[in-house]
Amino acid sequence: MGYNLTIDQGNSAAKVVVWCDNNLVAVSHYSTFSDSEIRELANQFPIENAIYCSVGNAETRVVESLRNFVKGIVLELSHTTPMPLILDYATPQTLGRDRIAAAMGAYDKFRGNTILVVDIGTAVTYDVVTADGHFAGGNIAPGVKMRLDAMHHFTARLPQVEIDGKSALWGIDTVSAMRAGALNGVVAEIEYYHARMPQNTIVALTGGSASHVAQLLNLKVEVIPHLVNEGLNCILRYNETK
Repeated sequence: MGYNLTIDQGNSAAKVVVWCDNNLVAVSHYSTFSDSEIRELANQFPIENAIYCSVGNAETRVVESLRNFVKGIVLELSHTTPMPLILDYATPQTLGRDRIAAAMGAYDKFRGNTILVVDIGTAVTYDVVTADGHFAGGNIAPGVKMRLDAMHHFTARLPQVEIDGKSALWGIDTVSAMRAGALNGVVAEIEYYHARMPQNTIVALTGGSASHVAQLLNLKVEVIPHLVNEGLNCILRYNETK
């Protein structure tokens, strides 16, 4: 039995998933992803095909290493990679590859529905996928941690505050006020965009802060922790048939 390997190289870590068809088999997180990690996974699983996605500059060495260990196809995701999703973006070459993958994963999961895809990581991305499979556009804003870090960095007295901790609508001291401001700012953005979209739009949340934000929202959302990797697996399986 062959397995698929999907690699989502984010700003702070690489999220790596092994799949058997559409079933998630194993998940790993790495600060850096190199030959030794690829070798270890290849020894543990008979990897048939692989796809690599990076938010930054492409890591040629990773793709080359994958070709040494993977028997089938190896893809490096870009805006030109064949996929069922149509990119209606004026500059598709500048579109974040993680955004493409997350949108593809959401479209595959909720076909026939308009979807607001929210990836709450280092930055927050808000992307719209139409019911007929078009990436219609989206927005980018600072992530929760980035907002907290910026308040500390650009002011004289505001402290460094972490995301974890109690958060209400209103803070009762400086720390809780900063945390509530950062988290509820993202909450307000999601609810604003959702209110401007067609009725019955599905909101799909992913990213490191998704669970924190989901608890504060006054609307139904789908929290999908591995949405980027799910989209990568969809793209990989689509290309297997070509």
